[in-house]
Amino acid sequence: MSTQDPRALVVVDVQQGFDDPWWGRRDNPACDDNIAALVEQWAARGWPLVYVQHASANPESPLHPESPGHALKDYLVAHEPDLFVTKGVNSSFHGEPDLDQWLRSQSIGGIAVCGITTNHCCETTARVGGNLGYDVAFVVDATHTFDRQAPDGEWLTAEELVRATATNLSGEFATVVTTAQVLDATGER
Repeated sequence: MSTQDPRALVVVDVQQGFDDPWWGRRDNPACDDNIAALVEQWAARGWPLVYVQHASANPESPLHPESPGHALKDYLVAHEPDLFVTKGVNSSFHGEPDLDQWLRSQSIGGIAVCGITTNHCCETTARVGGNLGYDVAFVVDATHTFDRQAPDGEWLTAEELVRATATNLSGEFATVVTTAQVLDATGER
C-alpha cells in the first residue's frame, strides 16, 4: 500500500445490529479495534473514507432502518466519511450514491475493504471491486462473520468461512492483508 496514492477505505456495514445475538456465534473479537485503527489512520491522513450502511428490507432484521441496530457503531461517528453509501444488497457498489462513479470521479484506483460480514457484503464488495478493475486490499482481520449452516445441514464455523473467503479472493479479486500489514506499510506502526 502506497502513501503516495492512497486507496479509499471502504467500511462495510459496521452497524450496531451485528452485536445482536440474532446472528449467532461470531469470530474475531478484535475486529472492531482493527476497523477503528484503520479509520483513525485514514482520517488522520485525510485519505478517502467511505462508510457503507445496509438497509435490510426484512422487518425482523436488526439492520432494518426502523431498528436501533441499523445505526453505525459509535466509534465511526467521530469521523465524517468522504462518501456515505446506503445499500439493500451485498455489494457496496450497488448502493446509493454510486461508489464506482465516485471513486472514478476522484481518480481513486484502489480500495481497502473492511467491515461486516466477511463472507457476504465484504467479500462481495471485494469481488465486484476487483471485477471493475480496482486494486483491492481485503483487510481480513478487520472483518468478522458468524457460523452458518451449509445446504447439506452441516455447520461451518465463522473461522472456516473466513478462511474460504480469503482463499476465494486471494490472487483473483484482491490481495488479502492484515491490519498490521496495512499499518506497517503506511508508516503508522
